[in-house]
Amino acid sequence: MRKLPVILALLFIEHSVLPAIITPKDTTKLYLADSIYGQLDISDTIESNFEINLDSMLNLWYVKQSNNMDSVLSDIPDSLIPDYPDSVYIERLAEIPTIIDLSYNRVVKNYIDAYTKKRRNTVEVMLGLSEYYFPIFDDIFDYYDIPNEMKYMSIIESALNPRAYSRARAVGLWQFMYGTGRMYGLEINSLVDERRDPIKSTHAAARFVKDLYEIYNDWILVIAAYNCGPGNVNRAIRRSGGKTNYWDIYYYLPRETRGHVPAFIAATYVMNYYAEHNLTSAKVDIPILCDTLHVKKELHLKQVSEVLDIPLKELRDLNPQYRHDIIPSGKKTYSLRLPAEYAGEFIDQEQFIYAYKDSVYLNKDKMIISPTASTYSHHIPEAPGKDYVKLKYAVKPGDNLGYIASWYNVRVSDLRYWNNIRRNIIRAGQKLTIYKHKSKAKKYKNIDQMSFAEKQVMIGKPVTVEQSKPATTSGNNGEYVMYTVKYGDNLWDIAKKFPGVSYTNIMQLNNLSETDKIKPGQQLKIKPKG
Repeated sequence: MRKLPVILALLFIEHSVLPAIITPKDTTKLYLADSIYGQLDISDTIESNFEINLDSMLNLWYVKQSNNMDSVLSDIPDSLIPDYPDSVYIERLAEIPTIIDLSYNRVVKNYIDAYTKKRRNTVEVMLGLSEYYFPIFDDIFDYYDIPNEMKYMSIIESALNPRAYSRARAVGLWQFMYGTGRMYGLEINSLVDERRDPIKSTHAAARFVKDLYEIYNDWILVIAAYNCGPGNVNRAIRRSGGKTNYWDIYYYLPRETRGHVPAFIAATYVMNYYAEHNLTSAKVDIPILCDTLHVKKELHLKQVSEVLDIPLKELRDLNPQYRHDIIPSGKKTYSLRLPAEYAGEFIDQEQFIYAYKDSVYLNKDKMIISPTASTYSHHIPEAPGKDYVKLKYAVKPGDNLGYIASWYNVRVSDLRYWNNIRRNIIRAGQKLTIYKHKSKAKKYKNIDQMSFAEKQVMIGKPVTVEQSKPATTSGNNGEYVMYTVKYGDNLWDIAKKFPGVSYTNIMQLNNLSETDKIKPGQQLKIKPKG
């Protein structure tokens, strides 16, 4: 075994080394939970981050452009969705040519059902996206001598969404945290986030996976450690008495990681046997043939879009690493990915493109920042001067810093700075200090006494009829409002529109599971608090 790289050692939460009993295990044996491991927890379902990534994936430009989203997704009656006995799944997993242990049990079956029954439409879109991303992954993984099937980790990490962003602040197709991304050579700053670069992030993921394999010599443990870190896997091994089979340490792992390996096995199964479940690859309008060009000067994607007549959103989706549409200049050379048919035209007009509206899009004094789904604030707050008035606001149930900042027309970063808030956590009843210039303070001094609806109306976001009209339910449920699902909605975003409501509240009130999908036009019961 080669020496563990220093950068990987930094990822360990604890300093002691693994027990010496770790050895390669038989990678061909399949397990059935009832007969081998007893009652495994089958309550583990698709995690909420994965659900959010699936929903946001459908809002990618090249997905929405595909023959009007409705025609991309096939709808077949439940009677045509097949179900198979355990023996069929065991046999099919055994036939997949791989050195990775694809065990089968009830937890894996639970995830297979989620992919093939409850999330069929999004799986079909992922099949379409895989035609673009998997050749990239295959080429890079082959270079690092990593099993081809490890590419399916991208399914459970990000749903093939390069802009995937988890609640833990992991980013990109391979869900790198800031520190790990920097350790593996990814540039992350105000303008560039290479965790969202499909090629560079895949190289980093391959090196990370390779280093983890040097530790465990077991690909399934590598998948677990990739998700929760080597320290958690090491502790699980110790607590199990030194066992190194994933299913033996299953209950000693963090709960969110328990579902990670079964989801990977299920994704591997579905990507190989989707046709047997009457799933088809959606025609996703992403340019398979692309060229990567080296950019010599600072460039704004709008310059490229307007000169070459390429939709700006398409450029953003092909170059998601540029946070504000700006390709910076400097000692390092940056790349621009274009549909192949535009590469020659870019080269022919390169100097004109650099000069086109450069004083507008690249004005250093007043830089135009194009808002995207992942625009971050890098504003450094300052203490207000003597011309500012101090206002007080009592946090109401359901409030968050985003709402409060929009009502007072201030930055979230300023609110955090003024009130010494970390991690955006506030509580009902907490008194917040807000500073406004004395010439404008009068407009904002009564906000603390307004209702949620009044505050939303004040900023031009009135509560809709669907949101505000109450309807009485039977039993002890009290009053709720009806919300009509719109195109692009997901439970996470819907919950944020109502004070004190979480997406789990909506699921419970509407008898939805983690893997149930919602459709435009569907009526949801919402029970706001406060």
